[in-house]
Amino acid sequence: MSAPRILFVADAGPTVGGGHVMRSLTLARALQGEGAACAFLAPPAVAAVLDAFGADVARIATDAAAPAELASAAALAARGFDAVVVDHYGLSAPDHRAIAAGKPVLVIDDLADRPLDADLVLDSGPARKAADYDGLVPARAELLLGPNHAPVRPAFAALRKEALARRAEAGPVRRVLVSLGLTDVGGITGRAVDLMLPRLGGAVALDVVLGAGAPSLPGLRDLAVREPRLALHVDTQDMPQLTLAADLAVGAGGSTSWERCVLALPTLLLVLAANQREASAALAGADAVLALDVADADFETAFAEAFARLLAEPDLRDRLSAASAAVCDGRGAARVAQRFLDTIGRKHPG
Repeated sequence: MSAPRILFVADAGPTVGGGHVMRSLTLARALQGEGAACAFLAPPAVAAVLDAFGADVARIATDAAAPAELASAAALAARGFDAVVVDHYGLSAPDHRAIAAGKPVLVIDDLADRPLDADLVLDSGPARKAADYDGLVPARAELLLGPNHAPVRPAFAALRKEALARRAEAGPVRRVLVSLGLTDVGGITGRAVDLMLPRLGGAVALDVVLGAGAPSLPGLRDLAVREPRLALHVDTQDMPQLTLAADLAVGAGGSTSWERCVLALPTLLLVLAANQREASAALAGADAVLALDVADADFETAFAEAFARLLAEPDLRDRLSAASAAVCDGRGAARVAQRFLDTIGRKHPG
C-alpha cells in the first residue's frame, strides 16, 4: 500500500501528565521515519504538549476531553486514516472498535485492567506477562511486552555507549537531575527540591526539568535567583544530554524511567500515581532503582534517608547503574513501528 496514514489518540492533562503524548510522539516519529504519515487528535491538553515537543507534527484540533466525547471525535477523524494508535487508559474495547471501524489498531497500555480491542498491544512494564491479558484481548492480538519495546527517543540510544563509559568512571555526585513530570502533579518538584537542597554540598548542582505550566515553577524561579546550585529547564529539548551529564536522578515512575535506564543513570524513583506502582516495584525488585511512593505517610523521612544514601554510597550508585542498564537498550520505538507497519501491510496489502 502507499504510505499509511496513522491517527494517534492520546491522553494528557494535569492529573495524567504528558507521558502518554510523549511516548506516542516518539512512536510517531519512528513510524514517520519508515514513511508513514502521522497525526494526533489534539484536545487542548494534548495540543499543549505538542506545541512544546512536536510542533511539526500534524494534528486535528478538537474540544473533546471526556473519554466518551474523545472516542466520538476520534471515530470521525479516523475515517481519513488507515490505522490508529490509542494511548488512553479511559478508552477500552468498545471505544477501540468504534474509533478504528475495522482498521488496524495498536493500543499502548500499562494496566492490563480492562478489555482492549487491538491488533497489537504494547505494554513495556518490566513485570508484565502475556497471561495478564488473558480474556482482555482478542485472539488476533499480538502482545509486545517489556521495556525493550518501550518507545524511547533515538537520541538516548545514540548516547548509550558514551553513558556506559561515563558511569564506569563515575566519581562523586556533581549533578543531580530532577525530572518529576511536565505537569508536576501536586507540586512534587518543588517539594522534592526543598528536601534535597539542605543535603547537598556546595559543589553539587541540581538540573530541574518541568513544564511551563508546572505549579512549582513560580516558586522555583524565585528560589533560583538566590540559589546558584539550581538550574531550571522548562519544556527542555535537551533531556538526553541532561541525563548523560547527571550522576544521579530523582525521577518519576512513568515512561522517563526507560530513558534513565538506557543511559544507566542511578535513580531515586518516585511513584506519583497508582498506575506507576507495578512497574516501579519491578524495577526496584531488579535492583535498578530505589523507589518511594509519595502517598506513603513517611515519604519525606524516607526520601531524606534514601537521597542521603545515594549521595554517600558510590557502590550503591554503581549497582543501580549496572542493573538499570540491563533493563532496556532504547530501541523499542523502532521495533514497535516495524511490527505495526507489518500488521498494517497484512491487513491492507498492495
